[in-house]
Amino acid sequence: MNSQQLSLYELQQQVKSSLDDAFSLPVWVKAEISEITVNRSGHCYLELIETEEGTDSVIARCRATIWSYTFRMLKPYFETTTGQNFTQGLKVLLQAKVEYHEVFGFSLNIRDIDPVYTLGDIARQRREIIRKLQEDGVFEMNKELELPIVTQRIAIISSPTAAGLQDFMDQLHNNMHQFVFYTKLFPAVMQGSEAPKSIMNALDLIYNYEHMFDAVVIIRGGGAQIDLACFDNYELAFHVSQFPLPVITGIGHDKDDTVIDMVAHTRMKTPTAVAEFLISGALQFDQQLTELENHFIELVNDQLEENKNQLNDAADQLNQLVNQMIVAQRNRLEIAQIQLTNRTNAFLKKHQSELKQVTIETKNKTNRFVTRQNHMLSQSGNMLNFAFRKQMLKSKNKLNQCENLVKILSLETIRTEKRNLNSIQEKLRLVDPQNILKRGYSLTMLNGKIVKSVGQLQKGDLLETRLSDGTVESNVDKINKI
Repeated sequence: MNSQQLSLYELQQQVKSSLDDAFSLPVWVKAEISEITVNRSGHCYLELIETEEGTDSVIARCRATIWSYTFRMLKPYFETTTGQNFTQGLKVLLQAKVEYHEVFGFSLNIRDIDPVYTLGDIARQRREIIRKLQEDGVFEMNKELELPIVTQRIAIISSPTAAGLQDFMDQLHNNMHQFVFYTKLFPAVMQGSEAPKSIMNALDLIYNYEHMFDAVVIIRGGGAQIDLACFDNYELAFHVSQFPLPVITGIGHDKDDTVIDMVAHTRMKTPTAVAEFLISGALQFDQQLTELENHFIELVNDQLEENKNQLNDAADQLNQLVNQMIVAQRNRLEIAQIQLTNRTNAFLKKHQSELKQVTIETKNKTNRFVTRQNHMLSQSGNMLNFAFRKQMLKSKNKLNQCENLVKILSLETIRTEKRNLNSIQEKLRLVDPQNILKRGYSLTMLNGKIVKSVGQLQKGDLLETRLSDGTVESNVDKINKI
């Protein structure tokens, strides 16, 4: 047994002396900030750790201190250089003096910090987040969603007090075209360590009312680059990329895109730019609708003109047929009159011959008898002439009746056709697509047939969506049944 006996204080002093000799000058130490606390005096107390590569197992732990006069210089220098808050979770390269206290034990006194090392680690983490999202196959998912031409029902994720939110609302609702938009705010923290969780909670709440919105807008006002670190978060990016509604970002910065900007459907620079983007979509649709209205009016006018010409042609043809019928009846009547005249003359000639024969045979009859016979013959001729005139008058009356009946039928036919034409015009007005398209409807076709039920569709089907200004082809990627 070693005969040398040391008190605890003596042992601690020897350890301190050894460390002072071994680490007489400050050293650069790589570590991760596990905990950070700033007291009232401005002193900053840290807990530094090192984890085993590829795991979360802590293999080293140490206390560190940055005194207030040093912390007042190091913190703004680090944050303005890196664009990140000096907070827990960062990997840092620190210049520290190794210290040992008999009561408090081993610790590091921080003298300086190298922000370039942290920037490299932040960039590495950012690349790692992007790579992981791409490997998970979700990086482009939100971009593949179809954004409605008229995006009117908008779920907004923003801080209620953000200046950018007020700019967005003023620009959107007071647009010069008087387009109507329906907005609903889902409040969230938009900077700091609480932001990712807060934004994800807002997304989860919107998901419960997905059918009520066309898109989600994530906006915040301007601010320092340091406030944007919360948007380079894997869990938040994963939520945004897989969200079933198109996500539009207007976070308010012009430099590098955050990971959220990269996975969102559409990235705009500012909240005002997002509002202009939504208004431009509505304006484009309104212009297309106006063009469709003009084209429809032209088609209706052409159809009416064509029907009018057809009606006039039908009336002309009917008039020609009536005239032809009248001429034919008159020709028949004239032929009948000629035939009757010829027959009458033949009849008279026949009886006159017989009369001459009777006269020759009855020469000896008295003149009185001859006179009586002549008188009777004259009466017969008058009666025959009267009958002929009566028959002629009757035929003319029938012909006039036929002519009047044809005219009445012609007028009735024309009135019926006009009523049918008016009915067609009314039906065309009722199915005017202007009234339908204003509600945002479209026609979805599969193999030339209108799709009326999701039961008609299969994953991978090629759909043709007919809009006011043309057609859009898309593939069925997901089918949700109600």
